[in-house]
Amino acid sequence: MVRLKEDERIDYATKDQTIKIIQSENVFSFSLDAVLLANFTYVPIKRGNILDLGTGNGIIPLLLSRKTSAKITGIEIQQRLADMAKRSMMLNHLTEQIDIIQHDLTQLQSLLPQSHFDVITCNPPYFATPASTEHNKNDYLTIARHEVCCTLEDVIQACKRYVRPGGKVSFVHRPERLIDLLTLFRNYRLEPKRLRFIYPKIGKNANMVLLEGVRDGKAGLKLLPPLYIYQADDTYTDEARAIIYE
Repeated sequence: MVRLKEDERIDYATKDQTIKIIQSENVFSFSLDAVLLANFTYVPIKRGNILDLGTGNGIIPLLLSRKTSAKITGIEIQQRLADMAKRSMMLNHLTEQIDIIQHDLTQLQSLLPQSHFDVITCNPPYFATPASTEHNKNDYLTIARHEVCCTLEDVIQACKRYVRPGGKVSFVHRPERLIDLLTLFRNYRLEPKRLRFIYPKIGKNANMVLLEGVRDGKAGLKLLPPLYIYQADDTYTDEARAIIYE
């Protein structure tokens, strides 16, 4: 039996209610960016190894488990979030496929084999916020959203270390960090291959970007069609609805 802490609840992560996830308003709840990243990521169907860096409460491994039988490892530095993720795997009977490790992604050398993973996913902290006065008052959210425990370069360096040659790395981030993303991907031999901008609706600026790179890949970036989340009447577009409720 999976036990919940006082401030936790169980939500359905998918429309068909086959995947459940433990969440908490005080600690962490997944958002649209994780759903979009899981949908964007190409994964091996039957076998392979997938690594999710900064897994939070385990939403991306849970969603990817519907697309693949590959072994999935999630890394999360915060003990409370890692514990939530582990219990969510138990709740969904996925502990044989998904392993959650509570650890600092910059200190994984003794735990993970290098050049081993076929796919790495990451929804990293978005904000390179230098001043603590700009941080969220909730420490859990501060670590999830701000580059407190790791920088963008730390994360991309880890991706290069653990993805196999020819393996894929997929990120979701903010458009204002796109130049940083592209520069660091190339600096660490992760050649950018697919790029997609996400817009709240037509006429608005993009507020998310999805990027896939291939380790030691040849140059050649494909710019995918834009994805609009809402129509003019604030209902989901058909494509967004298909992704969110798949």
